[in-house]
Amino acid sequence: MPPSPPAPDAARQHPTRTLLILAIGAVSFALAQTMIIPALPAIQERTGVSEATVTWLLTAFLIVSSVATPLVGRLGDMFGKERLLVIVLLLFAAGSAICAVGTSSIELMVAGRVVQGAAGALFPLSFGIIRDEFPRERVAQSIGLISSTFGIGGGAGLVLSGVFVDHLSLAALFWLAFGVTIVAAWATWRYVPESPVRAPARIDWVGGLLLALSLSTLLVGVSRGPDWGWSSGGVLGLIAAGLALALAFVGWERRVPEPMVDMALMARRAVWSTNLAAFAIGFAMFGSFILIPQLTQAPESTGYGFGLNATQAGLVMVPSSIVMLFAGPLSGWLSTRFGSRLPLAVGSGFSVVSFVVLASAHEHIWTIAFGTALLGVGIALAFAAMANLVVAAVPATQVGVATGINTIMRSIGGAVGGQIAASLLASHLLVSGLPAESGYTSAFAMSGAAALVALAVCAIVPSSRPKRRADVGAPARAAA
Repeated sequence: MPPSPPAPDAARQHPTRTLLILAIGAVSFALAQTMIIPALPAIQERTGVSEATVTWLLTAFLIVSSVATPLVGRLGDMFGKERLLVIVLLLFAAGSAICAVGTSSIELMVAGRVVQGAAGALFPLSFGIIRDEFPRERVAQSIGLISSTFGIGGGAGLVLSGVFVDHLSLAALFWLAFGVTIVAAWATWRYVPESPVRAPARIDWVGGLLLALSLSTLLVGVSRGPDWGWSSGGVLGLIAAGLALALAFVGWERRVPEPMVDMALMARRAVWSTNLAAFAIGFAMFGSFILIPQLTQAPESTGYGFGLNATQAGLVMVPSSIVMLFAGPLSGWLSTRFGSRLPLAVGSGFSVVSFVVLASAHEHIWTIAFGTALLGVGIALAFAAMANLVVAAVPATQVGVATGINTIMRSIGGAVGGQIAASLLASHLLVSGLPAESGYTSAFAMSGAAALVALAVCAIVPSSRPKRRADVGAPARAAA
């Protein structure tokens, strides 16, 4: 397949406009990650299904997103990142519309979440566009801003969900996502230039199938852990099967002439160590998204809860979202000046301290809000640093799939962390059936331990300064 002709130079003279458009799309996807969490009880009541069934709204989205991320990222490397970005945004809008019109049917809502999950490659595609199109000196900070929107949108999703559930409607949640995404899709089509960087190759369908089966099996096993028991034959069998399929995927990719994922690339220390850090940070972050709203909404009769409604509980997360807006670009600036390992270590350290605060001093709303703010700084610094580490470590033609794998590791970490946090709460119950305070303390401590693992991983992450690399940003375009 011959390289596509570059977009007119005039289109590349507006990186700020392109960055704004990419950020709108990223926020719309991040909103969907968390805004459904506070709405789950209302959806369960409206549809009349069990708690295990309603959680498929989270599980289905996560599974499809994890599978689609590397596949679409690879297609973006092959056929054009801007083109694939428009497609996934339209798919996300379609899934939002399905959920909006099907709020009385759990089947329709799960189907809509499946379609939404196809937009999982939005972040890798955005990172690739930034690397291909932006001036070299703006790459790290721009990636930092896009990375921080994951946490900003996630925190905002918790706030907006509470407002909509308490004062508007379930359907309004999804119509909001639909409207924002349609605007982002149109603006991307109209103003974002197509990247000239291509990686001509055949599509590795067998590898894609093996990856889809391994991730799906593994994530279903993890999601069933709290219900079936982590030592049950079903959970252990699914996890074992998922790992076996993952080994089969690795073996296939090492043999096929044109693999979907270059295993030699994944074996680079800068890549695999960053992916390990992504797993640990994702583990810690998603646990907090579940724990903090539940703790603040627990009745005062428990002795630790505050009896907040969904809107008020979401507002507790606002400090986290605000600081992320500044910490993401700061991470990019630090990466440009000192290398991305520094903001990854600092972010991991902030995350550790935040969970120490949340585990030991959650008796006041202000201490919880302070803890979430520290976590916001940590997540934004770490997410942006991980993206920059991967982008700087791989060729321009592999950015989509490499950052996609990093996103998958973060999602898998989040799935495992969230489910284990739920299991810890379920194992510490009061007579009323509500979690005991010790359950929250243990779960926060577990998340802190995961952040500590990420901090330890920084010792093996290679030090690098993206601005010194000849294949970042504008030089990548020249080479194309």
